[in-house]
Amino acid sequence: MNPVEYKRADKARILVVEDDELLRELLGSVLSGEGFLVSSANDGAQALRELQTTRFQLMLLDVWLPDMSGLDLLVDLAQQHVAMRVIVMTQDNSPETMLSAIRERAFDYIAKPFEVGDMLELVRNTLASSTVPDIQILSARPDWVELLVPCDLQAAGRIQGFLARLAVDLPDDVRNAVAQAFRELLTNAVEWGGKLDAKRNVRVAYLRTPRLVLYRIADPGSGFRFEDLKHAAINNPEEDPLQHTVVREQQGLRPGGLGMVIVRGLADELLYNERQNEVVFIKYLDK
Repeated sequence: MNPVEYKRADKARILVVEDDELLRELLGSVLSGEGFLVSSANDGAQALRELQTTRFQLMLLDVWLPDMSGLDLLVDLAQQHVAMRVIVMTQDNSPETMLSAIRERAFDYIAKPFEVGDMLELVRNTLASSTVPDIQILSARPDWVELLVPCDLQAAGRIQGFLARLAVDLPDDVRNAVAQAFRELLTNAVEWGGKLDAKRNVRVAYLRTPRLVLYRIADPGSGFRFEDLKHAAINNPEEDPLQHTVVREQQGLRPGGLGMVIVRGLADELLYNERQNEVVFIKYLDK
């Protein structure tokens, strides 16, 4: 099937690379209805031909294509220095596939089958995201993932979604606890340690054994002391459990301050280094 071009010039150009004809046409129709310029390709070779003649802002890329895998196509794009965001689509939710997508600089990842509304939201968010340095992969083994994440809330949100998929085999309560704790710790590291400076990085390690899940997060800041965090609920006196809300209002901070209390309740072990700019969170799986 020849690529179908939907002529609406007020939106970004999107290339849909998908060998399932029904899904390819559905995505093309829905996205064009939103005003995007959409082209389609049913395999990697056709996608490369499209890229030779047209500059796209976004690619929706299936992993399992008939001639070459989507991951191989990502490698080709990197070698050709093609500047374009890529959302990977696949039914293969294995850690190896997801980590390969991160390593090859996929911007985000959506599991099949998905709701069209979820894809539209992901497309809009991806195109609206600011440009930040890439997430760097230091280790991509399923039992040992190590990353350098720019101190940017959007980058932090993306990596939370990626790493959450490594825990899909855990019981719901454990998976939710680990995800919530990681979100709080990473957000604190990016916002307070890294001062939201995307030129600086937070080092994140995820370790998994049959008995535990471990996160180690090191931020580039100078550290802190718990007793200085008057804006955090962790320092509230027993007789005034909402004191931190008054301090936050006085300091012009957004509502919050419950993160460390929540994380302590979720962790089986929580360890800080001397400067307290590095934390280890442990959740045991044999309880």
